[in-house]
Amino acid sequence: MPFLDWYGRKAVENYHHKVPYHLLRCNDQYSVGEPGNGNLLVQGDNLIALKALLPYYAGQVKCIYIDPPYNTGTENWVYNDNVNSPEIREWLGKVVGREAEDLSKHDKWLCMMYPRLQLLRQFLREDGVIFVSIDDNEQHHLRMLLDEIFGTNNFVANIIWQKKYSPQNDASYFSDMHDFILCYAKNKGSKGGWKRHLLPQTDTIRGRYSNPDNDPRGPWKSADLTVRSYTPEYDYPITTPSGRVAHPARGRCWMTSRENMQKFIDDGRIWFGKNGSNIPSLKKFLSEVQNGVVPSTIWTYQEVGHNQQAKQELKNILTDQSNVFETPKPVALIKQILRIATEKDDIVLDSFAGSGTTAHATMALNNDDGGNRRFILIEMDYNIATQGIVERCKRVIEGYSYQTQKGETKHIKGLGGSFRYCELGEPLFSSEGHINETVSFADLAQHLYFVETGEPLRVEGKLDSPLIGIHNGVAIYLLYNGILKDRSVQGGNVLTTRLLEELPPHSGTRIIYGASCRIGADRLKRQGIIFKQIPYEVRRS
Repeated sequence: MPFLDWYGRKAVENYHHKVPYHLLRCNDQYSVGEPGNGNLLVQGDNLIALKALLPYYAGQVKCIYIDPPYNTGTENWVYNDNVNSPEIREWLGKVVGREAEDLSKHDKWLCMMYPRLQLLRQFLREDGVIFVSIDDNEQHHLRMLLDEIFGTNNFVANIIWQKKYSPQNDASYFSDMHDFILCYAKNKGSKGGWKRHLLPQTDTIRGRYSNPDNDPRGPWKSADLTVRSYTPEYDYPITTPSGRVAHPARGRCWMTSRENMQKFIDDGRIWFGKNGSNIPSLKKFLSEVQNGVVPSTIWTYQEVGHNQQAKQELKNILTDQSNVFETPKPVALIKQILRIATEKDDIVLDSFAGSGTTAHATMALNNDDGGNRRFILIEMDYNIATQGIVERCKRVIEGYSYQTQKGETKHIKGLGGSFRYCELGEPLFSSEGHINETVSFADLAQHLYFVETGEPLRVEGKLDSPLIGIHNGVAIYLLYNGILKDRSVQGGNVLTTRLLEELPPHSGTRIIYGASCRIGADRLKRQGIIFKQIPYEVRRS
């Protein structure tokens, strides 16, 4: 499969491996409620934030939704939408070098997106899925990036969302009425891969069913009895109750054999019209259809909202800060994605959080179906994060009021919930390669377990043992920061014979991280111990 190429590709295609791990620091000032429900908002560069979150959430996320910059040239938000912000220019200068100044806007956009998509894929569960909003400016490039990173075989759908409810009569060529939402699975169709859910039946759908013949089985709608795949034995005449003889159209045949057709007629499942002379059709009963609707690839504004509705939603919530973000998505749009993609206890990730619609939609859907979905949001801009997302989530959780256009006050009941607000802290390692002095035992333990196993460390309670975890029969130990309470050399950070006897036992292979080792290589080998010296043998990415 040919890959997309662009200026700057060589510099960024492996850059996600080089992004240093940073610590996350909680800020209680902007957190809301009790922090234990798992909802998280991280403020900072989303590339660095994703890498910081990876040891905790790799392979844990069921659904990713992102709304990256469309690269239209609009310059009214943090990415300046044409990827020409000071932050991105500085980043491109460091990563790409002098060549960055000569990149086209498309080259810059591709450089920005590629490492972020690489990291995002690592967060998905094997049955996970990603949805990406985009318009015509970069849709073709995005499709090729996703084909490469997720695989062409994992493409699910290109959804068209009708974002406007009325055409632009002042458009130069065509009135732009839609955006795209590209959908890719981590594993499509494979055992244990992503499976989509049905959407709930709406009043509109139920309205398509009626019962003109008072069938005791309830409402039904008619369906074509013929098929294009012609089979001679399925081409036979049917005599209607009025005596008319009906045949399939030329080149078509009935969908079943003469024998089965007679069974359908005897069972009252064939409709010949009120006068009994129409071409026969099959009665499909509402009570017998699957409990839901297969999602289509065209989503109308009546179904999932439009841009103006999204702006009004935000204005109603943030009456004093509604201009903090110019291009929000409607809550109904994200709820539709979550209904299709998630179960009640899944994790949802949005690394281009913007106005915080994904958090709002997650809490709203939980309120609808009693779910416990958790959201992880990342937003680069401090003002958008604190004045926009934090305030929006706080008011959605606690309830809010707003004035309608008629001057009436409308009160919206709070959905409840909570979230932690975190900021990017120091890098895990200093520029000299040493472990940062602020790194705690738990911080380093999470990192080491992840780089050894590729999976996040799941712990209940406090990490207070040098045995931080066991993976595939291999025990991983960490001697750091006085975990053994100064019972041995250098606070228990040096592996000695005496300390080895004090470690929690394990019958299989043991990987032990420490400041140094005073046990001979032969003995380590005999006892199945692999010693790794801190900081020199700690992987940095």
